Amino acid sequence: MELFESLEVLLDQVVLIATLLLETTSVLCIVFGFLKTAQLVMVLQRAYRGRPFPFNQVRLSFGAWLALALEFQLGADILGTTVAPTTQELARLGLIAVIRTFLNYFLGKEMETELALERERLEQERLAKEGRS
Repeated sequence: MELFESLEVLLDQVVLIATLLLETTSVLCIVFGFLKTAQLVMVLQRAYRGRPFPFNQVRLSFGAWLALALEFQLGADILGTTVAPTTQELARLGLIAVIRTFLNYFLGKEMETELALERERLEQERLAKEGRS
């Protein structure tokens, strides 16, 4: 019986550490994504002087990082309820999973739309350049 209790305590600690790592990774994704997106904004501001700024490209960049962060958060939530979950914890996980999946799904759809618009804009620029040549 003592071995079982020791293993349960060990599992609790492993889950706690893994949950913390996943949550930390999620935060780092958002911070890193913000920094990379800010860097992209600076580059684009120089490249697009006098032309319409490509906001879609910025949204796509940051949106991808947010989607990745949501995946890590969902993983942390799932791990947090793996060891002897209560009914209340399972209900909370279910609600959080639905909300995060919903957010991730629609963020992905929006990113697909934005990507299609960005491709269309780049194609129009390419055709306009060829027309001038």
